[in-house]
Amino acid sequence: MLLIRTYVAQSAIEGVGVFAADPVRKGASIWRLDPDFDRLIPMEKYEAAGPHLRELLDRYAYPSPDKPGFMVYEVDNGRFMNHSERPNTDFSQYGGAIAIRDIAAGEEITCDYGEFFEDFARLHLATA
Repeated sequence: MLLIRTYVAQSAIEGVGVFAADPVRKGASIWRLDPDFDRLIPMEKYEAAGPHLRELLDRYAYPSPDKPGFMVYEVDNGRFMNHSERPNTDFSQYGGAIAIRDIAAGEEITCDYGEFFEDFARLHLATA
């Protein structure tokens, strides 16, 4: 769940992205795992889902780093956060994230998917 005010808009990276509505200071907590807003979906449900739901989850969910057999689907704007090789956030400590530099209001918030999705690099290279 995002802990800062954000909005979704067109992204120069891909499609849409999540943007800071207010300035964010370096070191500020910006996200934390909250099971009320970040749904843990068992892989059996994903595998049994229809094609439209699977397509949604393929795009916006990721394998849970600490709960094997589950996917995480964020229901807030966090699901629109794009990957960057030089992100402005740090998600390396699973369960939370911080800004690693000041983020201006109106700036896209990015993360390194590899910090919480172990196979991202391999999957990304296979689909690139």
